[in-house]
Amino acid sequence: MLISNEKPALTPDEINRISSLGLAHVGDAVYELLIRSWLCTKEPGRVSDIHARTVEHVNASAQAAAAERILDSLTEQERGVFKRGRNAKVNSVPHNSTIAEYHYSTGLETLFGWLYLNGDEKRIDELFRLCIGE
Repeated sequence: MLISNEKPALTPDEINRISSLGLAHVGDAVYELLIRSWLCTKEPGRVSDIHARTVEHVNASAQAAAAERILDSLTEQERGVFKRGRNAKVNSVPHNSTIAEYHYSTGLETLFGWLYLNGDEKRIDELFRLCIGE
C-alpha cells in the first residue's frame, strides 16, 4: 500500500454527509499521491520527467479511462458512491476533456476520497492497481 495512515476520526455518517465534490477533493489528492508514488518507484528519474508522467495519469481523460477499468469490480456500495460523484453538478470542465470524461473522473475521485476517509487502504490499493492495469 502506498498510502498509510490511521483511520480518520470520522464516523460513516459523518463521511456520508460530506458532499460529493468534497469527497472528490480528498480523492483527487489521494489519487495523485498514489500516481506520484507509483511513478517514483516504477520509473525513478528526473523530477521533471516524473511530473510529466504524472500529468499523463492525473487528468480527466486518463482518470475516466481508469474509472472504466474498475467499474465491474466495484461493490454495490462503491458503485453508489461512484455514481454520486459522477452525477454531481460541476460548474466548469477543463478544456482538454469532455463533460462525460470529467464526470467519470469526478466519480473516481469521489470513490477514492470516500475509501480513504473510511480508512480502507486495502481496497484503495486493489482498485488503484486495476486503475493502472496491474
